[in-house]
Amino acid sequence: MDDVPGSVGTSAGFSLRLGQTIFSSASLLFMSLGVEFYGYTAFCYLVTIMGLVIPWSFTLALVDGYSVLVKCPIRQQGILLIIVVGDWILSTLTLAAACSTASVVDILLHSHGTYCPPKFCTRYQISAAMAFLSWFLSLASALFNLWLLPSL
Repeated sequence: MDDVPGSVGTSAGFSLRLGQTIFSSASLLFMSLGVEFYGYTAFCYLVTIMGLVIPWSFTLALVDGYSVLVKCPIRQQGILLIIVVGDWILSTLTLAAACSTASVVDILLHSHGTYCPPKFCTRYQISAAMAFLSWFLSLASALFNLWLLPSL
């Protein structure tokens, strides 16, 4: 059986997980720099989801790194199924959080009031962009693992 690049236990999978961790951490950092994020539900939702994605991606990055070092990829159907389901759930939640954050920031920027100082809105936009990048990598890794699942 050939390895699917990007699946669990490969160096490409390690890179995807590391990217997810970095982008999720950056999204959380930029959102948390503005002390007023708690005033909007979409921003709180993004912080919560990024708080779930970071440990999930970091743990799987450690598993991938260990699998690459010992040259023994994970090929157990039960474990891979849990990883695929977790990836799909977190990928969907990350997309929802990124979209809701981006839409709220857009509304705040285009309103003619002083709802969002430009300094904070720029941080929130960067946070949403980082969340979208994290979602893209999460979706890629979920698709690669789903592709591998039937071959087990």
